[in-house]
Amino acid sequence: MTTIPAPAIPEPAALAPAANRRHITLLMLLFVYAMSLIDRQIMGVLIEPVKAEFGVSDTAMGLLTGLAFALVYSVLAVPFGRYADQANRRNFIAWCCAAWSAMTAVCGLAGSYWQLAFARVGVAVGEAGGTAPSLSMISDLYPARQRARAMSVFMLGPHLGTLVGLGLGSWIAHHYGWRSAFIWMGIPGIVAALLLRFGGIEPLRGAYDGVRQAGAAAVSMRQILRGALADRAFVRICLAGLLLGFAGYGIGIWNTAFLVRSHGLTLQNAGALVGVTGGVAAIIGALGSGWLCDRLARRDIRWHLGVPIVGTLLALPLGLAYLMYPAGDPWQLGGFLVPRAMAFSLLFSIFAVWWAAPSLTALSTIIPADRRATVIAVYNLMLTAVGGGLGPLTVGMLSDGLSGAHGVHALRWAMAAVMFAFLLAVLAFASALKPYRAAAS
Repeated sequence: MTTIPAPAIPEPAALAPAANRRHITLLMLLFVYAMSLIDRQIMGVLIEPVKAEFGVSDTAMGLLTGLAFALVYSVLAVPFGRYADQANRRNFIAWCCAAWSAMTAVCGLAGSYWQLAFARVGVAVGEAGGTAPSLSMISDLYPARQRARAMSVFMLGPHLGTLVGLGLGSWIAHHYGWRSAFIWMGIPGIVAALLLRFGGIEPLRGAYDGVRQAGAAAVSMRQILRGALADRAFVRICLAGLLLGFAGYGIGIWNTAFLVRSHGLTLQNAGALVGVTGGVAAIIGALGSGWLCDRLARRDIRWHLGVPIVGTLLALPLGLAYLMYPAGDPWQLGGFLVPRAMAFSLLFSIFAVWWAAPSLTALSTIIPADRRATVIAVYNLMLTAVGGGLGPLTVGMLSDGLSGAHGVHALRWAMAAVMFAFLLAVLAFASALKPYRAAAS
């Protein structure tokens, strides 16, 4: 890449919150985000016991873990984002967090598959109001030169959620049943909501963009959507994100079940391995990608997309090696059996997250401050509808379809098939480099 410096953006210190207050607020937003992913990903570790109790197929579980959640989330994400562009984002996020956490606990009371599906819809309603307003707040808490690192800290949420949700969740499910896992996992979210509501700050919109913004009331929803969809950089970054979300959600939700079926692990052992190795590795990857992105983007702003390209290209062969590595001859670590494939899983988890924080940093760079929550909600809508909705469902359907030919290993081939989306995502990011440079200048 030729050197193209990032544009200088005014940073009026008088309008910015004090460093300690903004750091504390960022950590609170991280806590809330982690709770949302715990409540969302807990289904991944509970697929096997829920399926056994209710006697349903992999396709039905794919519908429950993916499409049912994603449809409701997608319908509400944009109007919730629109509301957050005009209201107090901190308070809105806090109340949404309390709502989805309560519905997570209600999942533990379900007496049938359809009752559980209804409760999961309730979780989706609350979570629709969390991510986009949080990202809008972070863009107003930090100047452009620090946003990738701030975004990378926030993007630790899914990985901390995986670490706790799969690790602790599998332990609770193993000892006390899957219903207890839902109930106990709902409690920390209530605490997170209270901490944000009474301890966080609501930053001034546009403080680091050289203009004070009161909200998006003057711009119609139609104008916002038309402007976003006319931006080639936005559309192509979104396309890359939904492709990676499709593969990521599909693999993430079914990963525990894959280790149980193809490597013969217990539910507790598999959940702990996925949570610990995946969570720790992804934390390293998220922080590393944010630091690298900020550093490289000082010389050439296109590294906001270059870092995701590099990470995705490294993750693709590592992910396939993990999924296709044969079972047998595991390592013995304490009381746990660790398949040798987990070495590839560890590396895959580091690089597979390199796209998330830099992509959001790129979007925050080209989206006006007074409509960030709305436009990012559109991005999350597509990411969740295609990624969270179709990813797990597609893997489940492929697994059912391949079971006649591959038996217990059908899930292995189904998860490997969706990895093709990584290659398409690289092409989408690459095609966005030129329009992104123009939009960001």
